[in-house]
Amino acid sequence: MAKSVRMADIAKKLGISIVSVSKGLSGKEGVSDEMRAKIQATAKEMGYSLTPRNDQGARRTANIGILVADRHFDDSAFYSSLYRAVVNCCGAIGYNCMMEIIMPQAEQTCTMPTLLTSRKVDALIFMGELRRRYISTVLQYSLPYMFLDFYDDAIAGDSVLSDNTSGGYQMTQHLIELGHTRIGFVGSILATSSIMDRYLGYCRALLSAGIEPRADWRLEDRGPDGRWVPLQLPREMPDAFVCNCDEVGFNLVERLKREGYRIPEDIAVTGYDDYRFSTICRPQLTSYRLDVNGMAHAVVSQLRRKLNGKSPLAPTTLVPGAFVRREST
Repeated sequence: MAKSVRMADIAKKLGISIVSVSKGLSGKEGVSDEMRAKIQATAKEMGYSLTPRNDQGARRTANIGILVADRHFDDSAFYSSLYRAVVNCCGAIGYNCMMEIIMPQAEQTCTMPTLLTSRKVDALIFMGELRRRYISTVLQYSLPYMFLDFYDDAIAGDSVLSDNTSGGYQMTQHLIELGHTRIGFVGSILATSSIMDRYLGYCRALLSAGIEPRADWRLEDRGPDGRWVPLQLPREMPDAFVCNCDEVGFNLVERLKREGYRIPEDIAVTGYDDYRFSTICRPQLTSYRLDVNGMAHAVVSQLRRKLNGKSPLAPTTLVPGAFVRREST
């Protein structure tokens, strides 16, 4: 039946990319007349048909593969919510989603996911950072793709991000406006692009206020494998901390209370993401709320353009969040 034939099937038969098939079927530039005729003839032979277009572009079924590292998805309320939002956005336009969690050994050895090797998907979303070598290997399959919640300076991939630098700046500026000048940061800045950008926002706020960031007040929260590590408090304590996520903020608050500190009277703490840990923390965390639905809508819209043979609206889409003040500051 025609509905069972996908662009990926046509691409496989002709030995070309899905993007080329899409351009050949939609009349877009980028393929020769000879190849366009071959694509259309093959599609007709295989029983493939395009759903008629409307002003919003072609509406057709597509299978979207979502790849996420186990270290990101493990007990992460944020990534669970982000995945749910992506599934909802895809479902609204007739796309199907399938997710594969990449375990550490598979990531290390560049073992490809089943959804890719079995050619079950038409496009990919990398949700959260994976090793660069792993991503590069996946990209050899020549599927349309998007990065979600990260970017890679060495790979020219289109991405959708929270405005992390602005968020880090706002959280730090809030503490400065409360009169704090001794402010630390909790997060391993080399672990992800998001943590690095939040740290850069923190540094910008401090430097703008004439405050030098102190290296001994930047605490590591995870090891080389991306897993949490116990927080090591500095000998000389700051009077406030900006944390790179709510779970870290929760862990820090619990540690500080065990050490006898009062929050926020002795030390103020901010989180980031505004998910589960911000409200189960006592006191509840001041945080930066990410627009998960906005991020999901943006990544699906960009990927849809690619599947319809169009260029993304921008190589990087920044989705602003919102400051939320609670009792921890």
